[in-house]
Amino acid sequence: MTKTEEPEEAAQKGKPRRRSRANGEGSIFPYRGRYAAYIWVTTPAGERKRRWVYGKTREEVHDKYVKLLAEAKTRPIPTKVPAVAEYLTYWLRDVVKPNREPATYDNYETMSRLYIIPGLGRKRLDKLNVRDVQTWLNKIPSTCQCCAQGKDAKRPKEHKDPRRRQRCCALGQCCEDFPSRQTIRLARNTLRNALNNAMSEEIISRNVAGLAKVPATRKRGRKASTWTVEEARRFLEYTREVNDPLYAAWVLILVMGMRKGEVFGLLWDEVDFDREELAIGWQLQRVRGVLIHKERTKTDGSTDVLPLPGLCATALRVRQEQQKAAREAAGKEWDEGGFVFTTRTGRPVEPRNVNRAFASRCVAAGVKVIRVHDTRHTCGKLLAALDVHPRVAMQILRHSKISITMEVYTEVPSESTRAALKQLGEHLGWSAEQDG
Repeated sequence: MTKTEEPEEAAQKGKPRRRSRANGEGSIFPYRGRYAAYIWVTTPAGERKRRWVYGKTREEVHDKYVKLLAEAKTRPIPTKVPAVAEYLTYWLRDVVKPNREPATYDNYETMSRLYIIPGLGRKRLDKLNVRDVQTWLNKIPSTCQCCAQGKDAKRPKEHKDPRRRQRCCALGQCCEDFPSRQTIRLARNTLRNALNNAMSEEIISRNVAGLAKVPATRKRGRKASTWTVEEARRFLEYTREVNDPLYAAWVLILVMGMRKGEVFGLLWDEVDFDREELAIGWQLQRVRGVLIHKERTKTDGSTDVLPLPGLCATALRVRQEQQKAAREAAGKEWDEGGFVFTTRTGRPVEPRNVNRAFASRCVAAGVKVIRVHDTRHTCGKLLAALDVHPRVAMQILRHSKISITMEVYTEVPSESTRAALKQLGEHLGWSAEQDG
């Protein structure tokens, strides 16, 4: 028998064989030491084709045959089902990339390439079950990604910079670079979204990834750090004294809790000094080497227009003067894009450079070095120290209930710290009574 022959064609060659199927079983017959059967189905494309099932025994094939026959009466049945890796490639290319944000595509592609395909890529889509997914998820927390991805092995054995040489897993000293629970959840959610699409295309009948549970992970050694109000005050005082061009950015991050992408994607058109409001409509991101200024994703719980406390308004006016001087100095080289925070020639600020700038300012100001993102946790306490009204703070903090805001307001700093913050505002031509 040639490889191109169907089971039925092979069975019809040679000597007549004894009828092997019982009444009502349909096309069930021996095939290559096993049994095979087929029924005619309607595919998702609307075509009539044969769908085959196989098994070691007649009973096994009969059960599959009956189940397939029942499914064929309720929905279209594909005759060719891709493996997980093949389907993910199609889904990312033809479904996600043309219809979703670049950052979303980047996240899905990363999760697929690093976690899903290595663990489940060879599994056929319709054969994937809950146990397969759960077993895969359970292995991830104890899999060193430096070993799995060959991170250390890609480094040269010899390099003048010791930090760029092989230093851990390639030398047999595992660095235990285990994924966080959040990463595992993202990987599971990526698979779940892909299988949801496969369901909508009628390739599979249920989403097994939605039934699997994300396992507990080892606790990471690093804990999120933040500042006290006193440390935040010292940082702001220092950056104002040295006329830091990013001073207003630090104020917005600390006082209003804005994210880095939101601050450096901010346009002057979104700042309304007369109404004392600020609209958060855009964000700046770098995705796969490309700097993207895109509209901010809006959710039901987010507030697009926020009150602008006096200290923030005054800091932004300072920023206007700084930018005016930079524009005059740049002359024809100035690239006008309407951004609040720019380089010396008017171009958007590279978000990754902000991290280095922030760390250097921390050292110079004499406060502990933390991540830019961690400063957002100080926001509520700073608003309380600045005597911003709780209802205004509730809008800035995006709290759904005033009681949540009041819990933050009970943790007030010392009177000396409050006085120093007020002095900072007064030094800039603003008094706390404006926000009362």
